[in-house]
Amino acid sequence: MTERIRGEVIHVVEPADLDDYDLQPELRELADSQYVLVCREGGTPSWIERLRSFLLRQPIEPVTLVAERGADEGEEVTARVRETEMAGVYEATRLD
Repeated sequence: MTERIRGEVIHVVEPADLDDYDLQPELRELADSQYVLVCREGGTPSWIERLRSFLLRQPIEPVTLVAERGADEGEEVTARVRETEMAGVYEATRLD
């Protein structure tokens, strides 16, 4: 089943750099020759959302996308994704 996720890219791991990171074996296998994008789900939060999150001690949870193409840090992306067996990790079938 596919769904859509919108998020702000907070970190990018390029395919050539995958060995430089201590990735879970399942994620490493899935990401073989693809980009790993760590995103803040929902896009860039407003200052009010950031303050609320800080005061209520509710951290903004990241999601991880495995995609054929990369994106720049700080860029907002929308992706059609397929959920994987790993919690919080999605395989992007289309990245806009």
